[in-house]
Amino acid sequence: MHKLVVLYSKPADPDHFRDYYVTNHLPLVMNWPGLLAWRYSFDVAATTGEAPYFAVFEGDFADAAAMAAARASPQGQRVAADVANYATGGAVIIHYPVQDGTG
Repeated sequence: MHKLVVLYSKPADPDHFRDYYVTNHLPLVMNWPGLLAWRYSFDVAATTGEAPYFAVFEGDFADAAAMAAARASPQGQRVAADVANYATGGAVIIHYPVQDGTG
């Protein structure tokens, strides 16, 4: 599995961010080809001190190629272009292959 993570810094208008994200952005995300599962939260906390991020999104893809194809697709282009409509604090996007743990 390959994971895409978006870390959102605090926006200028948190209420607008939450409303726009749920009402407009997530419906675009749901149309991403190859997206196996996704999750998000506005309740980001740090173990100590203040959390450096306001919100987080996680998307799961079969592999890096599936994620790259999704991001390059017309739907992926719309998702990327839409970020400016709500993420006034900016966003950090990371991705990585997931390694299963053994215990």
